[in-house]
Amino acid sequence: MSTLASLLKDIRQCTLCAAQLPLGPRPIVQAELSSRILIVGQAPGRKVHASGIPFDDASGDRLRDWLGISKELFYDPRIVAIVPMGFCYPGTGKSGDLAPRPECAPAWREKLLSRLKHVQLTLIIGQYAQQYHLPGAQENVTELVRAWRSYWPDVVPLPHPSPRNNLWLKRNPWFEQELLPELRMRVRSLVIPD
Repeated sequence: MSTLASLLKDIRQCTLCAAQLPLGPRPIVQAELSSRILIVGQAPGRKVHASGIPFDDASGDRLRDWLGISKELFYDPRIVAIVPMGFCYPGTGKSGDLAPRPECAPAWREKLLSRLKHVQLTLIIGQYAQQYHLPGAQENVTELVRAWRSYWPDVVPLPHPSPRNNLWLKRNPWFEQELLPELRMRVRSLVIPD
């Protein structure tokens, strides 16, 4: 069994689906053995591919606001692991970025997640992540997020924090009124333990 460091090195050197990636492979992941919060997203976008930093875009700004934490804490892998369903930018389709490449999760996901034994809160962002991490859940993203109390306090399904979801946020004011205050308190308890 390889160490986490060697596994992360292998992931970052992965070229498994290089031929299908419009900008080539650039696996983006953040984790340490001590990570207490796991953020499961879809796949990096074009801006994140360019910078090599997860959630280094408007979606990341909104996500950090939702969590109530600074960039410094967010990018501290001792606290936050960021493990998307696909580690590389998959390209753009008619209505946004394409789905994460299907080769990625079977190749790496369980190997990586099995090493993150200190995670106390998993944030599952978007449809692809929710289908994988909440198998059997038949609800759409809105219904899963609305049922957040069913998974609390260990797992929280979230909509994607993309600016493309502004209309969703406007139509679902309960998200900011009910879920976010509880989420911020939960995150704070893990980031700044008593």
